[in-house]
Amino acid sequence: MQSNEYIQFFDGGIEPELENLGGKGASLVTMTSAGMPVPPGFVVTTAQFDAFMDEAGITRHIHQLLADLDPEDMGQVDKVSAAIREDICSRPVPQAMRALTVGAYEALMSRFDAPVPVAVRSSATAEDLPDASFAGQQDTYLWLDGVKAVTEHIRQCWASLFTSRAIIYRLKNSIPNEGLSMAVVVQKMVNSKVSGVAITMDPTNGDRSKITIDSSYGVGEMVVSGQVTPDNILLDKVTLAVVSEHLGDKHAELVPDAGAKRLVEREVDAERRGRRSLTDAELTAVARMAKRAEKHYKCPQDIEWALDADLPDGDNLLLLQSRPETVHSSKPAVHTAPQPVVSGGYFSGFSAPSLNPSA
Repeated sequence: MQSNEYIQFFDGGIEPELENLGGKGASLVTMTSAGMPVPPGFVVTTAQFDAFMDEAGITRHIHQLLADLDPEDMGQVDKVSAAIREDICSRPVPQAMRALTVGAYEALMSRFDAPVPVAVRSSATAEDLPDASFAGQQDTYLWLDGVKAVTEHIRQCWASLFTSRAIIYRLKNSIPNEGLSMAVVVQKMVNSKVSGVAITMDPTNGDRSKITIDSSYGVGEMVVSGQVTPDNILLDKVTLAVVSEHLGDKHAELVPDAGAKRLVEREVDAERRGRRSLTDAELTAVARMAKRAEKHYKCPQDIEWALDADLPDGDNLLLLQSRPETVHSSKPAVHTAPQPVVSGGYFSGFSAPSLNPSA
C-alpha cells in the first residue's frame, strides 16, 4: 500500500508537512527520511480527520459550542468537552475512509513475521509550537493489538483534541479553533527495557554546552508523566563526559504482559534501583543521538528514546520523538567558553510548527 491523502507512511517518500501530519507525525517522517532509527509506522493525516468531521456535521457544531465559552467556568467547559467528544466517538467513519486505515495497518503488520503491538499517538497541528508546548494534552495509547483496537483508539485521539484541558489551554492562550486539526500516529510498539528523555541543554539554566538525560526501566510513559523518579545525568556536549549524576528511585516499570496483551506496572527490585539504568556505552549512545537530532533540526531538542529488549545491543537504541526545546530556546544562549553555542530558532523545514520528535 502506498501513501495517499489520508495515510502517509513514515518511509513513504512524501515530503512531511505539519498541516497534514501534525507536529509528532511530521517529525517522525522527517527523522525516518534522515536515516534516524525510528520504529516503522504511518500517520492518519489531518485530511482524514477534517473529512470525517465535515461529513459528520460536527465542525459547525463545535464552533457554536465554543463561542464565548468562559475558560474559568469549569463546569461549562467540562459539559462542552463531553458533548464534543461524544459526537466524535459516536458518528460512523465513512467506509472508504476506514478501509484505507485498515489497509495501512495490514501493510504495517506485513513487515513482521507475526503481528506486533502498536502505539497510537495524537499529533495535533498546533503542538510543540516554538512559543507554546502542547505536550501531553492529547492522548497516547500503548500496546494495542488488532485493527479494531487501533481504529477505536484513533477515534479517541481525535476526540482528545477537545478535552477540557486542551480547550482551556487554547482559550487562555488565544489559540483559535478554526483550522485546528488532528493527525494520528500508528507505530510499532517498542519493547522498552530502558527509556527516557534527553535535552540538548541544561534545562535548569539553558546552558547549551550540556546534555541532560533522564532514564528509567521499562516503557517511558512513567518518566514522561512523572510517576517515577528517573536517573538524571548531565553530560558535557562536546566530550560526552559525565558532569553530574543523580540516581533516581526508579521504583516501578511498565512492561508488557503477554497473556493480558497489555502493559502492567511492576515493582523494580532493590538491586536495579540502586544502580544507573544505563551503562556507560548506552549513555554515550543516547547523548550522540540527541546531538544528531539537534544538528539535524538546527536548534535545541527534547527527545524521547528507548532501548528495545527485542533487538541486539548496538542496534537497540530507537528514537521515538524529538521536538524543539521550548522553555529556553527563545532566550539568549548561556555562554560557557570555549564551548560552541547552537543558535536558537525553530526548524524551518516544517511549514509552520514539533513526535509527541526531531532527529
